[in-house]
Amino acid sequence: MQIRPFSIEDLPAVVALWNREATKYDYKSFTEREFQDTFIDHPYFDAQCIWLGCDEQGIVGFAAGCSGLDLPLGDVAGYITSVILDADVASPELYDAFLVNIENRFKELGKKQAEVLFFNPVKLKWCIPSAPQYEHNNAPGISKDQPLYDALIARGYVDRATQCGMYLKLGSFIVPEDIISKETQASRNGYDVRPYTPEMHNGLEATLAALQNPQWQKDVATYVKNGAPLVVAVYGKEVVGFAGPIISEPDGRAFFCGIGVHPDHEGHGLGSVLFFRMVEAFQRVGCQYISLFTGSNNPALRIYEKAGFAVEKQFSILRREF
Repeated sequence: MQIRPFSIEDLPAVVALWNREATKYDYKSFTEREFQDTFIDHPYFDAQCIWLGCDEQGIVGFAAGCSGLDLPLGDVAGYITSVILDADVASPELYDAFLVNIENRFKELGKKQAEVLFFNPVKLKWCIPSAPQYEHNNAPGISKDQPLYDALIARGYVDRATQCGMYLKLGSFIVPEDIISKETQASRNGYDVRPYTPEMHNGLEATLAALQNPQWQKDVATYVKNGAPLVVAVYGKEVVGFAGPIISEPDGRAFFCGIGVHPDHEGHGLGSVLFFRMVEAFQRVGCQYISLFTGSNNPALRIYEKAGFAVEKQFSILRREF
């Protein structure tokens, strides 16, 4: 077995390997263009972080990682993206050899650890197991059904957390009575959950800043500026919480950035009301399904399950310190 760097001439064979083996673990298949867009044509591409395994049969292994100083943890960590091997040659030793190559590159760059984490800028789509015609836009870690998981554990990676990929088919969603009661109580306290109207409401930027999520500050503000609907909680005319934006993707998936309530206005049940009204809004605009992921210990998991979401797949977050 020869392990060597990737070359663009290898693209057709690597895509064939991916579509044959990675799809066994619910990863979405690639066209050659999609593969290149995902693994090659992005700002964090590093030729020394993408490796191939070759034998007399051709290309039977593919491994990828990446790093970048401007990424979360980027000053100290590199990201493991994937290791996919042909079932006929796969072995713990071969997985380990690929991981060594990627880790060595991270060490050359001065990194102190390797991460399997949702901050990885390479987003791998996966198909919903119970509805494979639908997909989620990012695998937040490595699923335990992959041989790679066992190889990471054997190499000393620590399984730090579990992310749950969840799914809800839309079409018959109804906001439950207890959420309506919670909304009524919040209304008595001066709060209202409704569609955002820029001409009427103020304070969205301040609430986004208070939530201390730079991605939300950037993305939510941009979507709203471009006219995307947003569900908000208001106190008077001041925005004190948000859910959304409400965007229907071409495949029928509901796209949203997140849900948040200003810290000064927590304790009124606004988060759960925002979530249920957001789901209702997605159904109203014709979305066919919602997929999301959340931590297995996140209290929000119970809210999602109450809304009818089911856990479809679990992903592990792992780290190895060098």
